[in-house]
Amino acid sequence: MRVGENVIKTVRDIEEGLVETLRKLRKRIETLESEKADLLKEIEGLKKAAEKKAETLEDEVSALKEEVKSLKELLGYAE
Repeated sequence: MRVGENVIKTVRDIEEGLVETLRKLRKRIETLESEKADLLKEIEGLKKAAEKKAETLEDEVSALKEEVKSLKELLGYAE
């Protein structure tokens, strides 16, 4: 092989390596985008669950405040 042929082979090998790296990176990006979508769905579900729990707790607090008010009235405590 001549020097020029060696350079051409080296360049082709480098090109093949870069093409393979690009292919792997595209696949990895695709995987990460899919994982991101799954995580965003999970986060949305967790937000909804947290909001529902907060509403439930607010209702419980209101009920307890009413209960305290009623007990104070029963026992004759002034507000």
